[in-house]
Amino acid sequence: MGWGDMEPRNSSAAGRSDACFGVFNASDGRDTAQNSITSPWFSTAFGLIGLCSNLFALCVLLSSSRKLSSRARSSFLVFLCGLVVTDFMGLLVTASVIIPYHFIKFTWAEVDPGCHLCNFLGFSMVFFGQCPLLLGATMAGERFFGINHPFSRSTSISKRRAWSIVGLVWGFSCLLGLLPVLGLGRYTLQYPGSWCFLTLLPDTGNVIFCLLFALLGIFSVLLSFIFNTVSVVTLCRVYHDRESVQRRRDSEVEMMVQLVGIMIIATICWMPLLIFIVQTVLQQLPASSDQLQLLPPETQKMLLIYIRMVTWNQILDPWVYILFRRAVLQRIYPSLRPRPSILSLYPVLNPSLRRKLTAD
Repeated sequence: MGWGDMEPRNSSAAGRSDACFGVFNASDGRDTAQNSITSPWFSTAFGLIGLCSNLFALCVLLSSSRKLSSRARSSFLVFLCGLVVTDFMGLLVTASVIIPYHFIKFTWAEVDPGCHLCNFLGFSMVFFGQCPLLLGATMAGERFFGINHPFSRSTSISKRRAWSIVGLVWGFSCLLGLLPVLGLGRYTLQYPGSWCFLTLLPDTGNVIFCLLFALLGIFSVLLSFIFNTVSVVTLCRVYHDRESVQRRRDSEVEMMVQLVGIMIIATICWMPLLIFIVQTVLQQLPASSDQLQLLPPETQKMLLIYIRMVTWNQILDPWVYILFRRAVLQRIYPSLRPRPSILSLYPVLNPSLRRKLTAD
């Protein structure tokens, strides 16, 4: 659906200080060449594929978690399960608003005059967008300490504690998403009129919220990259040690392959949008709020394209676990066989300490 499908009265609300409409001009952009960008089949296809993928991954995760006795692997599966649930719920909530809009073509100003639905959708976009990035950084940090300090009690995370950490991530992302509702920035309707998101306009509240959202996401991606890089280097160094090359365990490799895959997908899908948000708000800072009331058409189109890329993150995340499980990796690389735990990577241990750690 293109701009031409939007009702002009949506843009008439732009003059209201508390309006969530009018960030783009509904009367512009009637060029049919844009229909491929705003086609409702993008949202429909992405939503269905993503929901099915995450549901399948969740079933596989629950099946695998019942067969595990390793605490490290169990806690990692809890984080993975939290990530899959987040992606699934994010697609379900946003698609339940966006897809009906494309087919019903309701007028936002009439259906949602108080901007409650728009604020909810904007909150969902921020909450379900920030959670996977923070969970990815949390998983990378957990594996970093688990690999580099394998004998520390503080690195042994139970399932209950892992779920508590996932809950903290959800709570922090929820507080971040509520900031516009509490007065810092605002959520507004975005091109082509089917979704709401943070506002890329140069007033103080919007700039602060946009930078907070984007820089926090960039920081999470960079933190994941640092943790995963150090963990991979540590594993490679230990695995190539002459005394331990035959004692490696494939579960550490499996977890790191999955983490690196999640990090690469998040980087490719999210970094263009996050950098675009930072560049846009900083470039517009010289303009005052009365000089720039509408987003430029190019900014609107690029924002939509980057959001399409972000959607792929929720679709591809579950397939990282589905395809890079141990059973699949062993078919591709047969030399991966079940071996002793990571304790065997450190052969020079006090026997009593080894028995104690093995019992734990």
